Amino acid sequence: MSHEPAHAPAMADLMRAGREMSRLSMVFRYAIAERLGLTVSDLECLDFLADVGSATAGQVAERTNLTTGAVTSMLRRLQQAGYVTAERDPADRRRVIVALRPERTAELSRPYERFAERAERLIEGYSAEEVKLLVRHYDHMQAMYVAELDRLRSGDTAQRSA
Repeated sequence: MSHEPAHAPAMADLMRAGREMSRLSMVFRYAIAERLGLTVSDLECLDFLADVGSATAGQVAERTNLTTGAVTSMLRRLQQAGYVTAERDPADRRRVIVALRPERTAELSRPYERFAERAERLIEGYSAEEVKLLVRHYDHMQAMYVAELDRLRSGDTAQRSA
């Protein structure tokens, strides 16, 4: 931990910028979901499936922080809309394997294209070391989110610093 006089204001600026980016990211996701005629949970599910290829309904529930009942309804709706396929797992017939229909991928990517192009141009101006720092930062933040979600799901409400 640095003890430089400028460290505390810089940390406060970073935290404020992170909160604002998070807020705008959420508003952006809502706008995209609305444009596609989906809910944000639908969009989160489809994005997750685009990343992993296929997943069980339980994995979708964990990733979207929805109950298994809510996920069942969502997957049924997405299947009827032609976004996903759902097949019984041959190894365990009780489980359902869900996958994004490849022919729908371009449609789901289109609303992000302009933003992705602008982000790529922004990142091109960063050195390799700066990009590695950002990747490391995002990796650590993701791990913190997962840990906090696990804590919240477990009912642990204790306030801790670390």
